[in-house]
Amino acid sequence: MPENSQGPGMTWLLFALLTVVSWGVYGVFLHTGQTSMGTGGDPSVARYRAFLFVGLAYFLTAVLAPLFLLMLKGAAWTGYTAKGMSWSLIAGVAGALGAFGVLLAFGAGGKPGVVMSIVFAGAPVVNAVYSLYLHPPAGGLLKVPAPFYIGIMLAALGGFLVTYFKPGPSAPKAKPLQATAAAASPQRP
Repeated sequence: MPENSQGPGMTWLLFALLTVVSWGVYGVFLHTGQTSMGTGGDPSVARYRAFLFVGLAYFLTAVLAPLFLLMLKGAAWTGYTAKGMSWSLIAGVAGALGAFGVLLAFGAGGKPGVVMSIVFAGAPVVNAVYSLYLHPPAGGLLKVPAPFYIGIMLAALGGFLVTYFKPGPSAPKAKPLQATAAAASPQRP
C-alpha cells in the first residue's frame, strides 16, 4: 500500500478498531443487562426489557447525536433522498434484528462467548458473499482468487475453533476448611 501523506491515512483503522472493541464487549454487556432485568416470572420479559434499552441507546447515539452534528453543519433537514433513506432504514432494521437475535440466542441458553464468536465469524462471511453477489468480478466467479475462498473457510473454521474450544469458567473457590467444618458439625448447648 503506497504511503500518501495527503490521503486519509490510517484514521479509518482507528475507527474500525473502535468498532471491534465496542462490538466485542456488546454481547457480554447485553447478556449482563438481560440477566440483571427483572422477569416477573417470564424470562422473555427480561429480553424485551434489555432490547428496549438497546433501542434507547440507539436513539441517543444514532438519532440525537447525528441530528446535533447535522444541525451544526446546517444540513439537518436537507439533502435526503428516498433511496438513501430506504437503504439506511433497511440497514437499521437488519442491525436491530441482529441485536434481537443475539438476545434470543442468550434466552435459549447460548453463552455470550459462544454466541458472539459465531456471530462475528459468520458475519464477515455473509458480508463477503453478499458483496460478491452485488459486485461480481469481471469474468465471473471463476475469476475470484483462491485466497478469497480460503479466507472464508478460515473464518468459518476460526468461528468453530473459538466456539468449540472456548475455556470454561474457573472452578468456584473452595470455602476455608474451618468454616466448612464448623458448619458441618452440630452445635451443642
